[in-house]
Amino acid sequence: MRRLLPALVSILLACGSAEVHHAEPQAEASEHLPGGDTTNTLLFGDNAFTMPASNITAEHESAFYTGNSFFNQNWVQAPASTESRDGLGPMFNARSCAACHFKDGRGSPPLEADEGFVGILLRLSVPGQGEHGEPLPVPGYGGQLQPYSILHVPAEATPRIDYSEIEGEYPDGERYTLLSPEYVIEAEAYGSLPDDLELSPRVAPAVFGLGLLEAIPLERLEELADPDDADGDGISGRTNRVWDAALEIETTGRFGWKAEQPSVRQQSAGAFLGDMGITSSLFPSQDCSDGQSECNDSLAGGSPEIADELLDKVALYARLLAVPARHRWQDADTLHGKELFNAAGCGSCHVARHRTGVNEELPELSEQLIYPYSDLLLHDLGEELSDERPSFDADGAEWRTPPLWGLGLTRDVNGHDRLLHDGRARGVAEAILWHGGEAEAAREAFRALAAGEREALVAFVESL
Repeated sequence: MRRLLPALVSILLACGSAEVHHAEPQAEASEHLPGGDTTNTLLFGDNAFTMPASNITAEHESAFYTGNSFFNQNWVQAPASTESRDGLGPMFNARSCAACHFKDGRGSPPLEADEGFVGILLRLSVPGQGEHGEPLPVPGYGGQLQPYSILHVPAEATPRIDYSEIEGEYPDGERYTLLSPEYVIEAEAYGSLPDDLELSPRVAPAVFGLGLLEAIPLERLEELADPDDADGDGISGRTNRVWDAALEIETTGRFGWKAEQPSVRQQSAGAFLGDMGITSSLFPSQDCSDGQSECNDSLAGGSPEIADELLDKVALYARLLAVPARHRWQDADTLHGKELFNAAGCGSCHVARHRTGVNEELPELSEQLIYPYSDLLLHDLGEELSDERPSFDADGAEWRTPPLWGLGLTRDVNGHDRLLHDGRARGVAEAILWHGGEAEAAREAFRALAAGEREALVAFVESL
């Protein structure tokens, strides 16, 4: 058995200065439609994240629902009569995309003692960088711990999470507790994990709105970036430079907890391989290490196991999943919370709005005014929050600002409110309290608020 120190959290909420700017709270005319014309205004509750873009064209609707099918249905071991869905494994984390992204929403760490390790995974590496700046895989295990496997192939290991409680107190005397995770890996099937192992837990994020994030012009990200903090505001967001496997060039990352993927298509292909063992033209080789003989000898479900046509439809599905409309966006309490959110400096990283560029492939996404509350940039949250696992240009303490849109509906869709990159935070307030580094000033501004003001700020975030 191997015990691993917790890979502390990534960014979810506030970054920035606590400088207060007084202004009358007000709602913008279009902010209740965070996805612009694509916004889902029809279906809410536990299906809030499952709708196609409201302006989807007839040409793309059929492909969207084909992609939906391959996203949601289980893959099976090869050979099988369902040739287009075989090739699962040999080792894997889940049998379908939806197993982790249930109803296109957010995964969580195991919430019950007997619950499987699905919805969260453990990235593994050893110190150093590969040819393109990527993390180096662990000998005998690769780049991701896979606790499940097909018949006659030993799974890599059995992970679990142990939590300890950290007690804290707001300045007004109200007490709180935070959960600090410790990761335990048992039953290592392919030799002992190395002493210099780098580990990072990753909860599956919600998958709606990805096409809109991809459509934000690169010039906009560069405009927001300030890697050397030239303006002296304490915020030094920067882009991650990553490898585009299709174009075979270095480019800007947008997706993943450290912005390590450049496109929805590559993110999808990477998840097919890493999470389910499904090869594609982008990643044609199984992630079987030299010592995993049963893995290397297993039958494949084709070469590649998911055809480009189907991968493209799954990527289209993810690109055109609609962001749900906001509710309570004009309520006085919500607007007060919005004022407090901005006064605390949260909006320095969680940038409210952007306009997408022209998208000839998917015109539904073109020139939309959107409200994701993210700058898609990396921010240094300090060594205390570092997972000590670099990824391309991102060091262990740097994390991409995740979007906040739809966050308050996670309870309805996924039945939990676990937040941050490893799901340790039980709700928005705890997520804020884990922040440090560039976000420390905003965290302390939140802590200094009166109880009712803290509740208002949280209610605003949950209205997004």
